[in-house]
Amino acid sequence: MLAVTLLSGLVLGAVEVSAAGPTSKAALPPPGSTLAQAPAAPNASAPPPAAAPRAPVQSQSISSTAYPPASQIRVEGTQRIEPDTVRSYLTIKVGDPLSPGEIDKSLKGLFATGLFADVSVGVDGSSTLVVRVVENPIINRIAFEGGKKLTEKELLPEIQLRPRVVYTRTKVQQDVSRLLDVYRRNGRFAATIEPKIIELDQNRVDLVFEINEGEATTVSKITFIGNKEFSDSTLRTELVTAESRWYRFWASDDSYDPDRVAYDRELLRRFYQSEGYADFRVVSSAAELGPDRKNFFITHVIEEGNRYKIGKVEVVSQLKEFDPALVKEYIRVKEGDWYSLSDSEATVSQLSQRTGNLGYAFVEVDPQIKRNAEDQTIDITYVISEGPKVYVERIDIVGNVRTLDKVVRREFRLVEGDAFNSDKLRRSERRIKDLTFFKSVQVTQEPGSAADKVVLKAKVEEQSTGELSVGGGVSTADGPLGLVQVRERNLMGRGQDLSVSTTLAARRTQFDISFTEPYFLDRPVAFTTDLFHTRRDLTDFSSYNWQSTGGSFSFNYFITEYWRQRLGYTLRRDVVTDVDSDASIYIKDQEGKTISSYVTHELAYDRRDSRISPTEGYMVRVTHDVAGLGGTAKYIRSKLRGEYHLPLADEVVLSLAGDVANITGFGGERLRINDRFFVGGDTFRGFSQGGVGPRDTKSDDALGAKNYAVNSVELAFPSGLPKDLGISMLVFHDIGTAWGAEDSGPDIRDSTKLRASAGVGFKWQSPFGPIRVDVGYPYLKDEFDDTEFFRFSFGTKF
Repeated sequence: MLAVTLLSGLVLGAVEVSAAGPTSKAALPPPGSTLAQAPAAPNASAPPPAAAPRAPVQSQSISSTAYPPASQIRVEGTQRIEPDTVRSYLTIKVGDPLSPGEIDKSLKGLFATGLFADVSVGVDGSSTLVVRVVENPIINRIAFEGGKKLTEKELLPEIQLRPRVVYTRTKVQQDVSRLLDVYRRNGRFAATIEPKIIELDQNRVDLVFEINEGEATTVSKITFIGNKEFSDSTLRTELVTAESRWYRFWASDDSYDPDRVAYDRELLRRFYQSEGYADFRVVSSAAELGPDRKNFFITHVIEEGNRYKIGKVEVVSQLKEFDPALVKEYIRVKEGDWYSLSDSEATVSQLSQRTGNLGYAFVEVDPQIKRNAEDQTIDITYVISEGPKVYVERIDIVGNVRTLDKVVRREFRLVEGDAFNSDKLRRSERRIKDLTFFKSVQVTQEPGSAADKVVLKAKVEEQSTGELSVGGGVSTADGPLGLVQVRERNLMGRGQDLSVSTTLAARRTQFDISFTEPYFLDRPVAFTTDLFHTRRDLTDFSSYNWQSTGGSFSFNYFITEYWRQRLGYTLRRDVVTDVDSDASIYIKDQEGKTISSYVTHELAYDRRDSRISPTEGYMVRVTHDVAGLGGTAKYIRSKLRGEYHLPLADEVVLSLAGDVANITGFGGERLRINDRFFVGGDTFRGFSQGGVGPRDTKSDDALGAKNYAVNSVELAFPSGLPKDLGISMLVFHDIGTAWGAEDSGPDIRDSTKLRASAGVGFKWQSPFGPIRVDVGYPYLKDEFDDTEFFRFSFGTKF
């Protein structure tokens, strides 16, 4: 409120300008909440301290046409703020005329600072300007009450107010709005937040945000308008947002998120354009909140357009002395096929990479598309031209608080001074993501200090890399089991991996300590050392128990981008104990201890798209173990494994895998039973562990084989159930054999006869852990083989 009184002539008057800040009145409720004061004492519900009663200001007349200059400026009511600080905010200085306009400006300037709950400005006498203030309180502590889904650690970074900061209701309103946005992003649109203050001495307050999170606001229904070629259910599987179902209690995809819906629009576009609908567009995407504020209804209005086939496909080179025929084999689109955006993008990447490998550092591949509406075909011309000559000036890493810069920098396929290459940039981003140290990774390019220079910036957001895993499960091989593991994958921010684990099962006990330095001596060589103790109960198929204690170390490094080599050494002590009285005489002969000292060499060529769940590509790996550098065991053991994965359709993958192995003793030493191969179970479905290979028919004990060869064909496909259940079906066929007994006798049966099995199964990535069931029927077998029709495994970590 502004009150200015001017008296002239003989009439005595006063000039006084005053205003009251919002904190000196009743609470001003922010949107969606109510601002109140939580009582800390019987009188704590009162508003913050108001201005003390003001003494009458002695005023004298002021001419309405000439304003006297200010002789002095007196500041009253300050506690923490210096009077000179208050004077610095005034537009009137000593000697300036005391005009109502300037007094008004000074008043507004003081309120604009946000430091005061109440301000009044008046003239005492003829020329003394009096400024009375009531300071806003200082925040002593900020607390959040009632929140369960989001912790204080997650909410505190979202607000601007902090302890020891001046309290203002405007900032509280803004922070409440920010917190509500956070809850809405987490699918809780019914959340309400009520800020309260608790008054303390020395003009301090505690600020408490009382939170009622409400029920989660989920997506009840997703519908599509305009789709003719694909059903609603098919399109829903392409989206990140999912409809709320009872089995999604462990996921958050069914919560409404505007950013997620925007991403869904892009996913729809990519899906249709990869199916040949080049003119597809999303007309609109609307989300309607139900009256109960618990459910959203999302509607996507789309236009499919026409479906196009590939017409002419050409490669045109604008590079000097470059023959386009050198790269034509890398074109993934063919005339007559349906147009696919994903295949076209993959072709651009392949052509860029291949051209770069041929020595052309600065290359751009531009796919030029020409639509033929008459016959609904698309002609594609890939134009290879010389791109701008740009070099990497600098690489910046931002967002890493704990992880050292060098851990991120060494994953870049580019270094300062290199010619810029977009394909290497994408691979660099992929390698940083594969570290799994970061919640998000974004590698961008920014202009450098000159036109031909670029700055690469890796923006990362760290996440927890420590793991405490407690697990349980059951498997056909080991029976009921429990697991405890403590692991840190980014030890002290250096990228090192330290793991301590123990497994207790009905037929297996294992302790293990492992440490990996991924860049040994700052070289791209992973050094791993391991200490272990394992005890296995093998009485079910070989009538003895076995335990092994030892340690190993290895060096693992990439020769090229896809060639990998591993060199290692292992020293272990094996003991065969608790041999059954009715066990085979050949196993009784094995009782006792063995010292194994062996080196390992492994060479692999890996072009799979994923090492964990591959869907495309191939891999070949050969491994050799040579024992005899000390110890009592002397042998050469060799293994060859190959894999090939071929995607036949969306989520339909054909996988072929083959293993061939041999172990040969030397130096007159007999092969110990624990060094031989026991084929079956997971390695040959339809047969039990050790069910294929040499066997003592009298005791029915598996003796282990010197050689084996197994080939497996597996087809994985969708189960037909909702995609986010994580259930996939598979059919398989295994064929192979295991032979070569170390001993001979009338009761030992050994055969090179081929065995074969076929069956079905399913895999479920359940919220409790991975579950796998295989049902195999061995239709080719020998009479002494031990078969297994059903195999089940279940494990979990929590």
